[in-house]
Amino acid sequence: MALTAPQPRVLADVVGRTWIRQLALVGGGAAFVGLSAQIAFYLPWNPAVPLTLQTFAVILTAGALGSLRGAAAMTLYALLGSIGLPWFAKGASGFGGPAFGYIIGFIVAAFVVGRLAESGATRSFLRSVGLMVLGSVIIYAIGATWLKYSLGIPWFGADSAWVYGVRDFIIGDVIKLLAAAGLLPLAWKALNKAGLGR
Repeated sequence: MALTAPQPRVLADVVGRTWIRQLALVGGGAAFVGLSAQIAFYLPWNPAVPLTLQTFAVILTAGALGSLRGAAAMTLYALLGSIGLPWFAKGASGFGGPAFGYIIGFIVAAFVVGRLAESGATRSFLRSVGLMVLGSVIIYAIGATWLKYSLGIPWFGADSAWVYGVRDFIIGDVIKLLAAAGLLPLAWKALNKAGLGR
């Protein structure tokens, strides 16, 4: 009876499990989010939180890396940015600020999205969409809560956590999560055709 390699649970499992490769995956995930954060701009009526490609990078990375590597990548991103590496939105760095709650949300969302991805949720488009929506909700919940208390603003109203931290980003995040949800199943199909994904 021949022994076979375990079936990959997430895309990163195909790469192999040596420490060097695992560290490269975590570092690469953090760098991907850092690069995505540089594609950023503020809406004229919302000076509190910039629009970026970060959420796209976070949920895509988490779906590809799994829970532990995904959370480790986001933790590395948060730690290095907090101590001065200028790879937060628009080259910012440092701990705190109105938008820092979203960075904390990245860690939690990466773990949850990664954990569900390990159960096969990234192999179909519809399941991936559900996974990405959940990840986005987690990021919003933590980010908007931090924003509310950081700025001392109400939850709802004209100048509120809802307006500055959620409402203005919903359309863009729907587009980003649909893109991420489409890329992951396509990657699995490519791996399956190559005989690596089963």
